[in-house]
Amino acid sequence: MRSHLPAELNLFVGRERELTRLDRLLSDARMVTVTGVGGVGKTRIALRTAAVAAEQERYCDGVRLVELSSLNDPALLDHAVVEALGLTDHTARAPRRLLLDHLAERELLLVVDGFEQLVEGCAELLRELLRGCPRLRVLAAGRLPLRIEGERVFTLAPMDEDDALLLLAERAAEVRGGERPDGGRGSAAAELCRRLDGIPLALELAAGRLGTLSVEQLLRRLDDRFRLLTGGGRGALPRHQTLRTTIGWSHELCTGAQRLLWARLSVFAGSFDLEAVEYICVGPDLPQHEVLDVLGELLDQSVVVREDGPGGIRYRLLDTVREYGAEWLTAAGDAERLHRRHRDWYLGLATWCELDWFSPRQAEAAARVEGELPNLRAAMEFSLGSSDDVHLAQYLAATLWFYWTGCGRLAEGRHWLGQVLDAEGEHDGSRLKALWVLGYVAVLQGDAVAAIAALQECREAAELRGDPVAVAYAVHRTGCLALVTDDMPRAEELIRSALAGYEEVGELNGNVLMGRVEMAMAVGFRGRLEEAVQVCEQVVEVCEEHGERWVRAYALYVLAYAAWYGGDPERARTLLRETLAISHAFHDLVGTVLTLELLALVEVDTGDPVEAAVLQGAAERIWPSVGLPLFGSAYFYAAHVLCEERTRERLGDPAYEEHRRRGAATAPEEAVARALGGRQQADAAAELAPAREGREPEEPAHAEARRLPLRAERGDGGLKR
Repeated sequence: MRSHLPAELNLFVGRERELTRLDRLLSDARMVTVTGVGGVGKTRIALRTAAVAAEQERYCDGVRLVELSSLNDPALLDHAVVEALGLTDHTARAPRRLLLDHLAERELLLVVDGFEQLVEGCAELLRELLRGCPRLRVLAAGRLPLRIEGERVFTLAPMDEDDALLLLAERAAEVRGGERPDGGRGSAAAELCRRLDGIPLALELAAGRLGTLSVEQLLRRLDDRFRLLTGGGRGALPRHQTLRTTIGWSHELCTGAQRLLWARLSVFAGSFDLEAVEYICVGPDLPQHEVLDVLGELLDQSVVVREDGPGGIRYRLLDTVREYGAEWLTAAGDAERLHRRHRDWYLGLATWCELDWFSPRQAEAAARVEGELPNLRAAMEFSLGSSDDVHLAQYLAATLWFYWTGCGRLAEGRHWLGQVLDAEGEHDGSRLKALWVLGYVAVLQGDAVAAIAALQECREAAELRGDPVAVAYAVHRTGCLALVTDDMPRAEELIRSALAGYEEVGELNGNVLMGRVEMAMAVGFRGRLEEAVQVCEQVVEVCEEHGERWVRAYALYVLAYAAWYGGDPERARTLLRETLAISHAFHDLVGTVLTLELLALVEVDTGDPVEAAVLQGAAERIWPSVGLPLFGSAYFYAAHVLCEERTRERLGDPAYEEHRRRGAATAPEEAVARALGGRQQADAAAELAPAREGREPEEPAHAEARRLPLRAERGDGGLKR
């Protein structure tokens, strides 16, 4: 996508002069920060400006929003920007390096919102990005400037009277069935706008009450609340105090149950769903059967915002409203208890999602974790705050192994696993699990040193504690490291030992099945392809019984190679396309790029060398986000080398390089769509004609390449078949 700005759910009102001025500033400067009092509309006007720029396609590489309001750890800033840009990186390189490399030559507008709690870290990050990426522009929105060299500050004032009246009328119509209050200069509505200082959030909160109160009633109550909360005249109030008074007035108008739920909802980071609210926020003073009604009342008053997404209905507190609720929760002495309930709910959610990962609900589990990531981060942060709870942080970070490794989140997983393992704690089950998960992540990132250190510590401690499950996992992942570093005899030995350990304790899940696929790869690379096929066919059967898709994709990958080797390229193509669809759906770049590489070999051996060259180029573009191409393994690299040899032979070097470059210029999304059959047949024909000028049509050459399983050996770098 060229941009991923949220759609506007209601009409953008007024601010024409401000929009024009902000747009002009953004054209003149590479860094513009919109500042102003909370609730004045900084985020809305920044998003509106960015949306107009996106519609007019002013930035070749689009517009991206980075939402930081739910982030408290500066160490996660880089990860948040990586996530906003839609990048997936399996390498061990730092996220900052990934951002600099990705944005170096791109013309892109980055919208950064909600950075107040991370000012220093955010300023440092944006300064470095702007220096290293000359075509990048940044539009930030916050309560204070970042004070970066070249920054232009746009201070957003409250609305003028006309715009404020228009906004009040528009929002009131939403809660009054289209009926607008009588407006105009000198009216009660105009007085209400003046008393609220034209602050959009205050106006929207007031409009939310116009479903049950008249404008005159609002004015009388507002006057009472001003005197109560300020103890003095209104004229001298600073803007932020005016907003606080407005929110305080809205709070005072709530019932006891509404105020209680408002305060308790402040423990959520980002959005949340009804189930979480009904577990975390209930108590003798707020029974579960009342929560839905009270939540609906807060929605009606615009205290809570509803969000409709692919995962269903979710809710969110505006930042300023959440902060106000948090103060009341702390004052009531109930913050610690509510944060523990919040943490316990998300521990349970992660546990259930881990179980669902080995079920027909695998995709839903991945989507659920994706949507709850801010809350899961908050739960880990809370647990790290107490030495008594460190083991819970370790448990949570380790339980999310399937998300880190299977959904393209290796970098963030590595961050959290490092954090929880650095904290003091005993070698209990949670720490042991975190150690082998860290080893697994490091293996996939190509960091053998870190992988060996974590896995060896896990195995030694597990043997001392008598924990056969942790021993099996440590041995398994050590075997996985041997697999990608070309020590096939040791890989087979270790993985077989781990599988025996799993069987002895009755362990069966995605990790166990992946171990079987990895063993199949090890024996296949050693020339025992029939055995590898038998193992993977059994894995596919078990996956189908349990509704598992992620491991199934890797088993199908092995079966596709066997089909190609056995002279059935059409079956190989069918299996590879199914593999690619699954891997891409889970954002698994390892599975995606391995499949593209093998699919390229199938294409050249079925008479389409142009498509083979394009797919090799597309894979070349993806590998830097995964790690060392084909893990630096001679065994994994053999198919790539053979494909390149045959493609160059059929096209000639100049044509091969031309089509490879075309593939490398293709976005990964487009490359996957093409490989799944979305390309036009005429595309290949048109590209093939000039490349084959003067050449006779070639027969498929896959048969001669399949005398023996491919294998590459270290030393002279040559291939043996």
